[in-house]
Amino acid sequence: MKEFNYKINGAPYRVVVTKSDSELVELEVNGTPYTVEMTPKTKKPKAVVQRQSVIPQGPTPQGTTTPLVTRPSEPTGKNTIQSPLPGIILDIRCKVGDMVKKGQTLMILEAMKMENNILANGNGKVTEILVQKGDSVLEGADLVVIE
Repeated sequence: MKEFNYKINGAPYRVVVTKSDSELVELEVNGTPYTVEMTPKTKKPKAVVQRQSVIPQGPTPQGTTTPLVTRPSEPTGKNTIQSPLPGIILDIRCKVGDMVKKGQTLMILEAMKMENNILANGNGKVTEILVQKGDSVLEGADLVVIE
């Protein structure tokens, strides 16, 4: 015999389990007897992930409809700094027209309760600042353009 005391929505309940097996449980709640039918647990089938095997068959012929990804023939000279994480711009430490060096802090991004320095990834001149202090940005959002 097991005895439990519960408080549900401020009301006290005294539960005494008198008999228990895999199908039925006999119990008393505040002196009132109850018989509870137990339903057997059913195991959920585990998901099975099947991977397709890819067999390389040599180079892809140029006549297929698969588009080829190519780089631009000439570099544009523009370098766009993107947000590495979603967050909020706390501070902007550069202005349009500033000359910056690789590794220089351009702005501070708060993400996951941490302050992250957004650094210049090359030398150049800041030509555009695409966000303002206090803006919320998503991962991959353009922040600053350097030429």
